[in-house]
Amino acid sequence: MSGIDVQRARRESMRWNLLQVLDNARPVQTSEQLILATIRGIYPDATQLEVRRELDYLDDRKLVRIDKSPIGHWYAELTHYGVDVAEYSVDILPGIARPEKYW
Repeated sequence: MSGIDVQRARRESMRWNLLQVLDNARPVQTSEQLILATIRGIYPDATQLEVRRELDYLDDRKLVRIDKSPIGHWYAELTHYGVDVAEYSVDILPGIARPEKYW
């Protein structure tokens, strides 16, 4: 019997939610404080480190662009590919829990 990997499900779901947050904030960069506050509406125990880790993952996948200011603040925005993923215009690789398109 296989169980659900709760941590993996959380990471992949959070990645999708981060894409949605940034898609709704377009066309401006979004501060990590606003991103974290929004994510905490879904995951009340989310930490700054957790959000940064998932943003970094999305940056590695070229879905977001992160501006890391010298004083330590992060600002993020979607790339053109990130917009396409958020809008269901392209297929997505595993690692992000994007719901199936139902329309």
